[in-house]
Amino acid sequence: MKPTLPVRPTWLLPLAALCVALPSHALFKVVGPDGRVTYTDRDPGTAVGKVTPLGGARPGPLAEATLPAELRQAATRYPVTLYVTTGACEPCDAARSLLRARGIPFAERQVISAEDGEALVRLSGGRDAPTLAIGAQALRGLAPEVWNQYLDSAGYPRESRLPPNYQYPAAAPLTERRDATPAAARPAEEPVPEPAAPAAPAPGPISF
Repeated sequence: MKPTLPVRPTWLLPLAALCVALPSHALFKVVGPDGRVTYTDRDPGTAVGKVTPLGGARPGPLAEATLPAELRQAATRYPVTLYVTTGACEPCDAARSLLRARGIPFAERQVISAEDGEALVRLSGGRDAPTLAIGAQALRGLAPEVWNQYLDSAGYPRESRLPPNYQYPAAAPLTERRDATPAAARPAEEPVPEPAAPAAPAPGPISF
């Protein structure tokens, strides 16, 4: 005997369809404190309630579109890249901490091979670790006051505006994505306005 499905009252069918219906592009289900369920195609970020990824979506690095307007504008005009070495490098660790404490979305590139080192020379004119690129502006060696002044000039907020669930992308070798293209040849990156009174760079940067 073939199994049969239980018979449901016909008036329940439209209600069941309504309960399971959701936008075809929805990526997240949000259950608010009052039990209300909503669906959205954008990461809810700071939404209050339980957030459940749908359709295989999972929290990860947030797209620029989810960043606050002020931060998104600065990141689009003057993208930030931190160049570091993979060996013991206290200035590199301090540079990374400085950017994260201020809430700067940045890409991290590691100088691992001789090819990476040559690429960094073409990008910045030297082999100093760390080196910070803000748009087309390369700042060699850790100098917190100078870095902060240039970040101010680029329009980055002084205090973090990153969503609480923002995840920084994993570090990658410098030449993996052909970042060796000279910065001056990148039309999308503008030179950062010079700070009003830049401080002197900190002495003694580590060189590769």
